[in-house]
Amino acid sequence: MKSVQDRFLSYVTINTQSSHDSETFPSTSIQLDLAKLLVAECKSIGLSEVELDSYGYVTATLPATDASKPTIGFLAHMDTAPDASGLGVSPIVHVNYNGEDIKLNESITLSTEEFPSLKCYKGKTLITTSGNTLLGADDKAGIAEILTAMEYLISHKEILHGKIKIAFTPDEEVGKGVNHFNVEKFGADFAYTIDGGELGELEFENFNAARAKMKITGKSVHPGSAKGIMKNAGLIALDIVNMFPELEIPARTEGYEGFYHLTKITAEVESAKLDYIIRCFDLDEFKQRKDFVYDVVDKINEEYGSNTVELNLYDEYFNMKEKVDEHPHVIELAKKAYDAADVIPLIVPIRGGTDGARLSFMGLPCPNIFTGGHNFHGPYEYIAVESMEKTVEVIVNICKLS
Repeated sequence: MKSVQDRFLSYVTINTQSSHDSETFPSTSIQLDLAKLLVAECKSIGLSEVELDSYGYVTATLPATDASKPTIGFLAHMDTAPDASGLGVSPIVHVNYNGEDIKLNESITLSTEEFPSLKCYKGKTLITTSGNTLLGADDKAGIAEILTAMEYLISHKEILHGKIKIAFTPDEEVGKGVNHFNVEKFGADFAYTIDGGELGELEFENFNAARAKMKITGKSVHPGSAKGIMKNAGLIALDIVNMFPELEIPARTEGYEGFYHLTKITAEVESAKLDYIIRCFDLDEFKQRKDFVYDVVDKINEEYGSNTVELNLYDEYFNMKEKVDEHPHVIELAKKAYDAADVIPLIVPIRGGTDGARLSFMGLPCPNIFTGGHNFHGPYEYIAVESMEKTVEVIVNICKLS
């Protein structure tokens, strides 16, 4: 059997970064490079019904050894976040990590003071970045863990389990991962995304999410004769930014606190653009936050003239808790699987979202299980091999105990 570590190290070297700005699906064709590799690997380990469809979804089936058991799905996403480069990922393996700071390169240090969770992994095998890119544990670790679990089940035919369906999706990081996913064709009774963080995380509630894109139109004239005429779109953009509550940002919030997050700003005199994401757990608060954005735009247009700001505000996903709560056995099965693997469930709200959130509203209850990774979407990302191995064990246990 191929180890979960070896699988992971091979996947992360393939650039699969998705894009918010693309109109295609998948948003980047490079995601298909990994998809094609995964199709070949699924076939090589003995999975059946292996398919790469026109949307870039990879699906496969492990036939049941006990037809009386339910059909369970496991999903992970192939793309990495646009927040940091995924090109030229050079993972570094630290065997028997000493519990101290890790100098990734001349300018980037993975510090135990800034990231105290590192100290929990003394003596473990850590995989880090080289400091120049993200690592890609989100979510190539999930892919590696699912396939390693499937290969284990294939090689241990004495283990009784129902039909197992797996899927690897594109574009999760840009909120479009299941836009074209066929839940009925997938055919699972329930499923789990393998897309969480540190060892033990079990998540079945997540942010409600929306995105607000603002296009600001200014008026450029010579600055020497601009009085009463010029409208500086860049300055208008700053006015908008300053209208948002300064404490309701990711760096100032935690737990169940929501936020507004400015993800992109471009500005010249004639035009400017602002991109915000809106996140919170409570549906009523979610509506209030969206209404706030509409009010900001109305006030700016009232002050600077109609159509100064064009707003495109749309929902991305909703809190899966509403749907998963209707299927408590799905969570109870996960807890039993954790217990059998000697993993203590760490039940936390996802301060983000997964494909599972949208799938839950599409009729497929789909909570989220840990991958073992930390500090996703940037050069400080790392993962412990031992945590990945525990995820494999949990997946196998879910299949056994169902």
